[in-house]
Amino acid sequence: MKYKKIVIKIGTSTLANPDGSIKHDVLEGVASQISVLLNRNIKVTLVSSGAISAGISLLKLRSIPNSLSDLQAVAAIGQNELMRLYHEAFKKHGYMVGQVLLTQEDFNDRRRYLNIKYTIEALLSKKIVPIVNENDTVSTEEIKCGDNDRLSSLVSDLSVAGALIILTNVDGLYNEGGKVIRLVEGVNKDIKRLVSGKCSFFTKGGMMTKIEAAERVTKSGIDCYIANGAKKDILNSILSARGNYTYFKAQAKKSKAKKRWIAYSSKIKGSIIVDDGAKKALISLNKSLLASGIVRKEGVFKAGDVVSISDLSRKEFARGLINYSSKEIDRIKGMKTVDIEKILGYKDHDEVVHRDNLTIL
Repeated sequence: MKYKKIVIKIGTSTLANPDGSIKHDVLEGVASQISVLLNRNIKVTLVSSGAISAGISLLKLRSIPNSLSDLQAVAAIGQNELMRLYHEAFKKHGYMVGQVLLTQEDFNDRRRYLNIKYTIEALLSKKIVPIVNENDTVSTEEIKCGDNDRLSSLVSDLSVAGALIILTNVDGLYNEGGKVIRLVEGVNKDIKRLVSGKCSFFTKGGMMTKIEAAERVTKSGIDCYIANGAKKDILNSILSARGNYTYFKAQAKKSKAKKRWIAYSSKIKGSIIVDDGAKKALISLNKSLLASGIVRKEGVFKAGDVVSISDLSRKEFARGLINYSSKEIDRIKGMKTVDIEKILGYKDHDEVVHRDNLTIL
């Protein structure tokens, strides 16, 4: 067991029946397997889907509600049921669980992001299993993480896990011949071409979101596995290098934690288009972005937001924390640093994006 800390994500397709009711045998099986890992002093965080499907089952609904308020009410009922089942399952093995509900806003704000990290660390230190889910009862489209595959990758990086294990209803990533690919050393266009975006009635993602999660965590130096959660003793099989699953190998080199947060955890609020000279300065010379290199901006953002940085062909090559708002950028783009104070009446920063707050993609 080379990992000291693991994040496990279990999807609705694995956890729920077609009518939305939770598969008790699968849930209890996962809890039993995780308890074995806890007995070996491996710290485990569980990212679990299933709240909405559980709520639909309890209310005996025939379809997912159309209105946001009804959907959030269903999620509130289902999340309570889901946590009750996990509480009972882990209690049988002498362990407690703690609920952690998150939205994208929690990741966008650096202080809140770190607070999540400290909370999860505190739970793990007490051998309590953090059970993480998107906070569907308050989420709107603007603050959604998107899906629990993405959420699991964010939690993996945040908690500095050694591995992310994504449990789904298939054995892994299949090649064109229908066989499971055992090892992926880098997610590229050929890998992404193998999957479709189709998903079932209750799920938000599909295999593509799992591949994207694997891409994010491997770039953060974290191993990733996609495996069939219904298979008996699947976690032990993976950690003992046995069985049938897909292993995505972590990249050896990873950037600093703050720069990974800028690149992968927080959502971009706008875009900056720069000239060729600025692009070269950022990529090759490790320089900060100055107003003089900016051609135009897109979107509305405020100082402190994460923005995308693209070249003249509109290809994104970097992301960073912006020091000026979109309105201020409109006024100072293309100007020399010494002229910023004349134009705005003040100058808080020489740099539009400082190199310490910039990550090259």
